[in-house]
Amino acid sequence: MKRLSLRVRLTLAFAAGMLAVSIGVGTFVYVQVRRDLRDEVDLGLRGRAQALLAAGPRASLADTSGHLADNDESFAQLLDADGRVLDATRSVRTAALVRPASLPSGTAVFVDRTPPGLEPARLLVVPLPSAGQRRYLVVGATLSDSREALARLLALFALALPVALLASAAIGWLLAGAALRPLRRMSQEAAAIAPERPERLTVPAGDPGLALLAATVNSAVDRLQQAVERERGFVDAASHELRTPLTILRAEVDTALSAPRDAGELREALRSAAVEVEHLIRIAEGLLVLARADQGQMPVERRPLVLRDLVDDCLRAFDARAAAAGVTLSVAADDAAVMLDPTRVRQALDNLVENAIRHSPDGGRVSVVARAGEEVTIEVCDDGPGFEPEVLARAFQPFNRGRAEGEGCGLGLALAATMAEAHGGRAAVANRAPGGARVTLGFGAPIAAPTAVPAVR
Repeated sequence: MKRLSLRVRLTLAFAAGMLAVSIGVGTFVYVQVRRDLRDEVDLGLRGRAQALLAAGPRASLADTSGHLADNDESFAQLLDADGRVLDATRSVRTAALVRPASLPSGTAVFVDRTPPGLEPARLLVVPLPSAGQRRYLVVGATLSDSREALARLLALFALALPVALLASAAIGWLLAGAALRPLRRMSQEAAAIAPERPERLTVPAGDPGLALLAATVNSAVDRLQQAVERERGFVDAASHELRTPLTILRAEVDTALSAPRDAGELREALRSAAVEVEHLIRIAEGLLVLARADQGQMPVERRPLVLRDLVDDCLRAFDARAAAAGVTLSVAADDAAVMLDPTRVRQALDNLVENAIRHSPDGGRVSVVARAGEEVTIEVCDDGPGFEPEVLARAFQPFNRGRAEGEGCGLGLALAATMAEAHGGRAAVANRAPGGARVTLGFGAPIAAPTAVPAVR
């Protein structure tokens, strides 16, 4: 069955609530009216009893018919202690209205009985003071009038309840429509939002709940738009970075095929193509790592290792490149046992050292400082020009490159930051006061007995 709309459900809930209230109010009124009618009957019985007692013992109850007691609706009896009828009105002469066991010994009492041949009645039994045998005056009245009044009241309730229910449903329908009108407007505004349309929902001023909903939706839309813009920028930058090596690779292949070449020229073309293929591989690997990190699928396999050995192995791999660039490498690392993923940390450190060597001038210096404290920190500094201000603000975004950069694809810092964050750490960049750049990576890692033995090479 098709699910009911919110407006219908609100209307049904309002009508059900009004029905419960109406039944509760009707029950209260019915009970109160019945009690008031019973009290009125009791008051009438007391008055009749007092009138009969005031008439004296010589007055016969049969003579009171049509005056103080009526044969049809009001009646009276005079009983002895054994329940025998001493005197009575004509309608109740045959049998005692009250059994001897029910006759009170003290004050007057009210009882409910159905006399033979009469309707259910209310009785007042009054003990009479007497020097001889104890006697009882029983005054009664049928409850037909009360029952008819209560029946009329129930009939009125039966007629009024459906009308009240229909009226409450109509009111609930109108109220629900008025309450949902801002939501329908917000829904229409939300449906009109598109990437090319930066409109946002109008925040209602009167209802704090709806204002909070609109503000929350606007905030979510802002985040989504920022994500879309980042993705578009990422795709544009990736397309640009991939187009350059592919263009060069295509040119090298076309040149090699355009005319007969000797073996040396073909080897040179293949060597140039291999460089561009390596560049494409680095870009593809970097993109794959970033995509996995965004999806929360970056695997980190920690194992115990010596921090100094990890840094030494990394710099040893860059000895030849640093010597060719005229750059001196230096390292200061704690000889501490830590729990890290050597592959991920090495990827991050390789990117930082490669960037530092590329940006350092001839005769410059690249220093790596690794410390094991509350977290493992690795700091890479160079003597280059440092970061441009616009680059510094978005240093860890993919394909973030300054105007002066020639090589590289702008993924190194983004990959390094991703590796640090995968270890529960963080990354930071800054320009050094004397000149040059400083990149700091923090890795959240358990540390076992650090000895803090620095070594400089």
